[in-house]
Amino acid sequence: MRSIGSTIRQLRKDAKYTQTQLADMLSTSQDTVSIWELDKALPDVESVIKLCKIFDVSADYILGLSEI
Repeated sequence: MRSIGSTIRQLRKDAKYTQTQLADMLSTSQDTVSIWELDKALPDVESVIKLCKIFDVSADYILGLSEI
């Protein structure tokens, strides 16, 4: 099972966004995105919803509960 952090990192890289660009879209900091990608913390529900919209994937996919 893949981690939430690795999923966010892969989606970001596939979209060719930097951590800073993604952070700006999420109204958060680059440090926060880095912490999520390193699996040191989890995004809150509001951030997961924003991630779903940015990457056009389901929350289940981001949470590792399903494949695309």
